Amino acid sequence: MGYLRIFNPHPVKTGDGAQAEDLLLEVDLRDPILQVEVGKFVSGTEMLHLAVLHSRKLCVYSVSGTLGNVEHGNQYQIKLMYEHNLQRTACNMTYGSFGGVKGRDLICIQSMDGMLMVFEQESYAFGRFLPGSLLPGPLAYSSRTDSFITVSSCRQVESYKYQVLAFATDADKRQETEQQKHGSGKRLIVDWTLNIGEQALDICIVSFNQSASSVFVLGERNFFCLKDNGQIRFMKKLDYSPSCFLPYCSVSEGTINTLIGNHNNMLHIYQDVTLKWATQLPHVPVAVRVGCLHDLKGVIVTLSDEGHLQCSYLGTDPSLFQAPKVESRELNYDELDKELKELQKVIKNVNKSQGVWPLTEREDDLKVSAMVSPNFDSVSQATDAEVGADLVPSVTVKVTLRNRVALQKIKLSIYVQPPLVLTDDQFTFESMAPDMTRTVGFSVYLKGSYLPPELEGNAVVSYSRPTERNPDGIPRVSQCKFRLPLKLVCLPGQPSKTASHKLTIDTNKSPVSLLSLFPGFAKQSEDDQVNVMGFHFLGGSQVTLLASKTSQRYRIQSEQFEDLWLITNELIVRLQEYFEKQGIKDFTCSFSGPVPLQEYFELIDHHFELRINGEKLEELLSERAVQFRAIQRRLLTRFKDKTPAPLQHLDTLLDGTYKQVIALADAVEENQANLFQSFTRLKSATHLVILLIGLWQKLSADQIAILEAAFLPLQQDTQELGWEETVDAALSHLLKTCLSKSSKEQALNFSSQLDIPKDTSRLKKHITLLCDRLAKGGRLCISTDAAAPQTMVMPGGCATIPESDLEERSIDQDSSELFTNHKHLMMETPVPEVSPLQGVTE
Repeated sequence: MGYLRIFNPHPVKTGDGAQAEDLLLEVDLRDPILQVEVGKFVSGTEMLHLAVLHSRKLCVYSVSGTLGNVEHGNQYQIKLMYEHNLQRTACNMTYGSFGGVKGRDLICIQSMDGMLMVFEQESYAFGRFLPGSLLPGPLAYSSRTDSFITVSSCRQVESYKYQVLAFATDADKRQETEQQKHGSGKRLIVDWTLNIGEQALDICIVSFNQSASSVFVLGERNFFCLKDNGQIRFMKKLDYSPSCFLPYCSVSEGTINTLIGNHNNMLHIYQDVTLKWATQLPHVPVAVRVGCLHDLKGVIVTLSDEGHLQCSYLGTDPSLFQAPKVESRELNYDELDKELKELQKVIKNVNKSQGVWPLTEREDDLKVSAMVSPNFDSVSQATDAEVGADLVPSVTVKVTLRNRVALQKIKLSIYVQPPLVLTDDQFTFESMAPDMTRTVGFSVYLKGSYLPPELEGNAVVSYSRPTERNPDGIPRVSQCKFRLPLKLVCLPGQPSKTASHKLTIDTNKSPVSLLSLFPGFAKQSEDDQVNVMGFHFLGGSQVTLLASKTSQRYRIQSEQFEDLWLITNELIVRLQEYFEKQGIKDFTCSFSGPVPLQEYFELIDHHFELRINGEKLEELLSERAVQFRAIQRRLLTRFKDKTPAPLQHLDTLLDGTYKQVIALADAVEENQANLFQSFTRLKSATHLVILLIGLWQKLSADQIAILEAAFLPLQQDTQELGWEETVDAALSHLLKTCLSKSSKEQALNFSSQLDIPKDTSRLKKHITLLCDRLAKGGRLCISTDAAAPQTMVMPGGCATIPESDLEERSIDQDSSELFTNHKHLMMETPVPEVSPLQGVTE
């Protein structure tokens, strides 16, 4: 803001705040202030003056005071002595007795383009460009070695002698002239360098005796102490992000104390590399100094980026309070036991009646409800849809929040499965008064050219409920789910007689007209009996649904296996809702098998192949990037050389490598998009397989939840943690615990580290073995005694589970008919063969 303020802080009592007389001087300099230093900057006198650095100007002021009759009557003035208008934008400055001059201080200013400008008080001396400068770093002057120390954009500490700077080529005469060619101008050579591998925040040079001085460098992750010649004296790795530092003298000889402030509002004091003290600050310090104020030594002065100035000291205020002596009295243990029993009885009654939290408070704080519009939006909100259809519809969903008590910090988040997208997915309310209702609306539409794994959305609300003891509020979460209409992703289509993949669902009730189940997807016929219906998804695929006229079966068929999931699930849900409205409660669906594992395995292999391909592309991209940087270094070396040398086609090689890097980056992005789409298709197929296994073995809701937790553990697939290794570990645990045959299998170690596998054979073997164990009567559970061998009651006609590998092999040959060479009554395409099941010990 351009304000310069001078303070003389006085100690105040807690809670009094700052005093008006603490501010000695405040002046508006009208230009932003980059740095302030105090030194002997005026010729003819050794009095201290104030140097203020602006972006395009250096000003030197004298500060004087007039004594008043009382303390608050003192007056202070500031007077401009001289100023230098800078030709370049300044970054920072340092001062000192450059070249060993006596009785005066010189100023060195570093510009944003890496030029050092030296001023001898009222006159400009010279300017020099630092070699290879890209971005300016912190700058400091060492009086012991008469050199300037900075950290360049190459992330290395560099030292330049003042004498070398003074006799080097002038920055204003960078063009080579005949005089310079004959040797009158010298090249600027660095004295020493040290690569620290990170950018520096500040540099400080400390010399507490005449024999040695130290250079302290504060990096972004480390703290360095260097000798005069650039050798590392010690370094300390920091566990936080530092903001400022200050080395100062230590009471122990040969050591140096350092104050380091960080962005966690902490101030750490180190003795060399040992942490001696840590204290909490009310703000993030951007500058720290130690001084003597009003005869109080060791006062730590910190400044925040918001202008908060604090003077503090290490230690604690002594407490003068002494607790009065309490008269000792004998304890009556009988009365204590009686009181303890009464309290335990009260606690027990409370826990029995309402639990730890009262139900009314827990459930009635906030009610969340969602309503999906039965009709499409009149103007579709799908502006960025990638589907090939002419018009992609969108549907409006309204979420209503009703609260009973006052709430704070309400945040509503909406989640749908990709490629479904929302026009708005985040809503925030600062507060809600009691008995208040808020409704928000948003639209949902299909963006991608493939199907989502689910048509279910979730609305999650996080909020805080204030209480008397906790005014900030107790964090709570509430949620509700909503079901999106099927017509959002598909349209009525022409039924197809042939298809590559078919499924047959059996029911125990007479067939229902598809027109009653799917109104709006077929034209009403004369007899109101529609037994075939086509669905055309917006992505382009088609699914056909057939209802048998004579039997109680429904067939779903499609050209792609994963596309069967949405229609199959929608059919079962709508059948259940239909019979519930009719008052029929014993309606059930079943699937007689076999489970189409071969088609499922093809999707797994395709997904795994894309993951492997992604790893190879990233390795190639890394190699080409290393090659690109190596060529750049070679070219920079050639360009910096005083004697020009031929490039030897390095520029052509650089251009070719650049094109390869761009092409590989595009290939990585394309593979990631394909992998995301493949993972979505795999999730749809996984939902379908879990549904079929549940119908096939009549699994309960708890057992289906265990299958979903094992097969669908990830919401997002990454290279570091993928679907294959996660599912394999979960299935191995199930086979080792609740589906194990003997204690011998429980001792086996199925799982390993979650690394990407070499292939999918192990995973496919475990999936097949899981289906085999379920077919033989195994049941899923997660109880504590699940590890015990189960005594399974087999249904009629099923073989018992063998106890030895030899017995298993003989039975596996018979039971493999469940999965191989088996045709369903209504299936025209035979299921491809699967290799015979092997024992788990093999």
